[in-house]
Amino acid sequence: MIINGSLTIVNFYFGAFLPEITDSLFSTQGIMVMLLVAYGGAMWMFLTSAPKVYTVMVSDMSIAKDFYEGLLDLPIADIPLHYYYNYEQSLGATSFDPIYMGSGFNDTMIKPNDGLWYQLKKNTQLHIIGGANLGYKDCQRHVCFDRQCLDTLLLRVQSRRLRYKIRTENPLNFLVKDYDNRVIEMAEVNN
Repeated sequence: MIINGSLTIVNFYFGAFLPEITDSLFSTQGIMVMLLVAYGGAMWMFLTSAPKVYTVMVSDMSIAKDFYEGLLDLPIADIPLHYYYNYEQSLGATSFDPIYMGSGFNDTMIKPNDGLWYQLKKNTQLHIIGGANLGYKDCQRHVCFDRQCLDTLLLRVQSRRLRYKIRTENPLNFLVKDYDNRVIEMAEVNN
């Protein structure tokens, strides 16, 4: 700033504005905003660190357990924390096609602890639940709504050198034979 022909530097101290900032920051409204921001950050951290979960509906849980643990050698995984709050099931449980359901299926059949849990990749899990009907000629049917899940399972089948046959590419449908000569149909279902 120039005063009387000479340059004078005027210092503005941040402390002069501090009472206004602290008054609004620590008011009831300011505290509520800070709490909402903290809660939003915590929820973002929680949901982004949660593993991706693919769900496969099967016609027989014991045969599925032998298939995923024995043939595909998938490690057992812990149930993700967000499943305790019924997050995923509440999004899609009512959209299942009744063609693939077993008799007596209702919305209360899916509980967080039900089914089998496997680690498919580093931050990806596989949730196996009952509810699919038997397929053609009573083959075991495994139904999935995610193409990426079936692609990953097909790669696992190929890497384990199991006998398989791709029936259709779109939607993906393939057959796998287990060691007991049972045919397992892996079927992608489009919503």
